[in-house]
Amino acid sequence: MDRRWLPLNALRAFEAVGQHGSFTAAAQSLLVSQSAVSRHVIGLEDFLGVPLFDRKPQQPVLTEAGRRLLPVVGKAFERIDTTLEEIMRERGEPRRSLRVLLPPTFAQRLAVPILRDFRVEFPEIKLDIDSRPVAGNAEREADIAVVYTKPRVAPQVLDLLWMERLVVLCHPDVAGRTPKGDIAALLAGNDPLHVRIEARDPTFLWETYARVAGVTHGDFDRGLIFDTAQLAVQYALSGAGLALVDTVLFQDEIASGRLVQPIEVHVDDGYGYYLSIHPDDLDRPEISLFRTWLIRRFFRPMGSE
Repeated sequence: MDRRWLPLNALRAFEAVGQHGSFTAAAQSLLVSQSAVSRHVIGLEDFLGVPLFDRKPQQPVLTEAGRRLLPVVGKAFERIDTTLEEIMRERGEPRRSLRVLLPPTFAQRLAVPILRDFRVEFPEIKLDIDSRPVAGNAEREADIAVVYTKPRVAPQVLDLLWMERLVVLCHPDVAGRTPKGDIAALLAGNDPLHVRIEARDPTFLWETYARVAGVTHGDFDRGLIFDTAQLAVQYALSGAGLALVDTVLFQDEIASGRLVQPIEVHVDDGYGYYLSIHPDDLDRPEISLFRTWLIRRFFRPMGSE
């Protein structure tokens, strides 16, 4: 497409309607009339040859084409805004920055040593870290995201950092109260600590683990449900419950003996931690550098650091 014909005003109007869910609210945010916003959106639809909104009685609803376009437009404008602000703030001094999105438990357990070491090697790159629980298009809006997911087809480039390997971890006193090797008694006598995963029943992983461990009967519809593995492990550290979590995230507690693995059984649930980058951003030097550095970091044999 010839950039001379790129409809920037129409794209701004489309983004505003998509973000606010209303032509009226979009017009107010842009300080223009509602009719102007409507004309711009209609013009963009004519330009593309497809509708971007279904005009419902209550509010416009994005079509499939609109849902594809909105995060791309939003990210493009956000990057322009960020770069302009940096140029004005730094008065033209070269500065490279990355917005990095991290899952909460990854951020709490691994981010500090990783980011510290990266800054030692590359102090000229500014990092903006976001570890809030987010949904929707946050992955697309970040420059780089670490995402917890199953293998999937996505518009982003996904680089596997590691596949999750779940084991039971508990306080040493909890393990000591059950005869060694009596898996059924350990599972029956302690609360299972669940970690909430969207679109999955909380008992699924524990039932899968029990089958792998050879336990045919068990009630796992009990215990506690947490939003993150970090909270589940904190509860286990208090001296109660069994946490079914990934060993990579909790190596310090295992190495120090504060948590033990009473059962030599693990389950692979198909989830892993992936580095997610939009393909259009792969040629940005700072993103290419961070991507290569982080992949090498996790490629090292476990325990070599």
